[in-house]
Amino acid sequence: MKILGLSFFYHDAAACLMIDGKIIAAAQEERFTRVKHDESFPKNAIDFCFKFSNLTINDINCIVFYDKPLLKFERLLRTYIKTWPYGLFSFVKAMQIWLKDKLWVEQKIRKNLNYKGEVFFCQHHMAHAASSYFASGFSDAVVVNMDGVGEWDTTTFGYGQKNDLVLTHTIHFPDSLGLLYSALTYYLGFKVNSAEYKVMGLAPYGNPDIYCKHFKKLIDIRDDGSFKLNMKYFAYEYGLTMTNKRFNKLFNGLPRKPESALIRRHQDIAAALQKTTEEIILKIVKHAKEKYNSENLCLAGGVALNCVANGKILKENIFKNIYIQPASGDAGGALGAALYYSICVQKEARSEKLDNVFLGTEYSEKQIEEFLNNGVKEIIGNQKIIYHKIDKNQIAQKTAQLISGSNIIGWFSGRMEFGPRALGARSIIADARNKENWQKVNLKIKFRESFRPFAPAILEEKCFEYFDLNTSSPFMLLTAQVKKDNIPAVTHVDNSARIQTINRNQNEIFYDLVQEFYKLTGCPVVINTSFNVRGEPIVESPRDAFLCFINTYMDYLVLNNFIISKKENMNLVDETRLKKYLGQFKLD
Repeated sequence: MKILGLSFFYHDAAACLMIDGKIIAAAQEERFTRVKHDESFPKNAIDFCFKFSNLTINDINCIVFYDKPLLKFERLLRTYIKTWPYGLFSFVKAMQIWLKDKLWVEQKIRKNLNYKGEVFFCQHHMAHAASSYFASGFSDAVVVNMDGVGEWDTTTFGYGQKNDLVLTHTIHFPDSLGLLYSALTYYLGFKVNSAEYKVMGLAPYGNPDIYCKHFKKLIDIRDDGSFKLNMKYFAYEYGLTMTNKRFNKLFNGLPRKPESALIRRHQDIAAALQKTTEEIILKIVKHAKEKYNSENLCLAGGVALNCVANGKILKENIFKNIYIQPASGDAGGALGAALYYSICVQKEARSEKLDNVFLGTEYSEKQIEEFLNNGVKEIIGNQKIIYHKIDKNQIAQKTAQLISGSNIIGWFSGRMEFGPRALGARSIIADARNKENWQKVNLKIKFRESFRPFAPAILEEKCFEYFDLNTSSPFMLLTAQVKKDNIPAVTHVDNSARIQTINRNQNEIFYDLVQEFYKLTGCPVVINTSFNVRGEPIVESPRDAFLCFINTYMDYLVLNNFIISKKENMNLVDETRLKKYLGQFKLD
């Protein structure tokens, strides 16, 4: 059975290929088009899946979509009728998009792929639930999904046992924890469905108590975690903005203009939002635990990327084990839809736990060397890239030597990660002991806000020595307090860190790199952040990696077992091109 799972039309379009119950390949469309959060039909991601598995569209038994468009369209129509006439302009704009494209998902699939087989539509929150539970390796679990909105559902929970999965409790649109968070993201001047994690990073700088009373007017929270939003403060039901004039009056000011100064007031609002979010999430999972007495919890949906709240769940010891889908947002819906069809419809056996997400593209030594010799002539003309080919057995040790101190390294190795986090395949890495690296990477390489924290990647067996965390965190989805004071570049203002633990079974070469760094320095921790600049997707190809390297202030680029030094290639650095390169990305 060969199944292709797809998500598109909203944000983070993706494709996932399963063969006989096993996940073979998965990728987001943005990595190929270089359009961040690309929502378009994932033709490039599909082509990769076919190329990697040596299949064609004629080999596919079923294509599964992660949503039910007719149910979503019904919700849209009912909402516009309910709010009429306020949403007239938004209604006209939405209908143009829906009647042209979004209603015709099956036709779009068949036309773009010349596909004549079965097309199956999976309910949105069931795709989320399947993406987590069926990837967890648990024989049973409480399953909780929280996002903006699927068809009608915004929050659901239920229970999985062996190959059975049901969702029994739901909260419907417009009451949505994800949309509450997005509304405040909009109000604080950041991009919705893109920059919610910035608000999470800003929150520790503020005092939540100052604005918590305002949130009591925005949302009524019950003991079981269910909630009701006061929609008189929000405009997302009918308008083109998330909040309205009443919201502005409540918070005593207009929404912050993007890229304008962040002041204490913004920090305090972010802190109150994060505290409110954590309160709701904890109540929901506690209530779910009361309903289904399992030791295991599975989380999915965009809100599950809130690693601070996840860390609070862990600290409460509500569950013995927690599995969070690493691609919790819409991209992971493609994977979840394929898993649901495979296990619940076709009754295929469950595969083993998904403990790594290196499911994307990879490049051979020959392909990289060919690129370095011939791949960027239209940019650098007849100038040559100076590079060094290193023995594969020496690349980890050599890179560890380069990291020690102040060098910033672009690290490109093996298969690309699926999901929003760089986990050691397409990463920027640096010495976590050097506090200056925090600002250097933020301002001179990532070109992003200085308050943003970085994740530490640590050898799994050393985690408890450095962090108050007694479990693995392979996907950077848990935060915990830092125990030692010698890793300031990854210690946030509240003494927390968003941790990635690594073991050799998950990523052999990255583990060896950190192990070599530990041997050199006595520190088993490095900075690990995504290989991109702000506003750009994570790099996919050697070309993407080289452009990011040469147009930023990175010191070295490692492409598998090739090392490129910035100092040796300064003749290729063009300040005019650098500004043009950065100018093409919309700052969030």
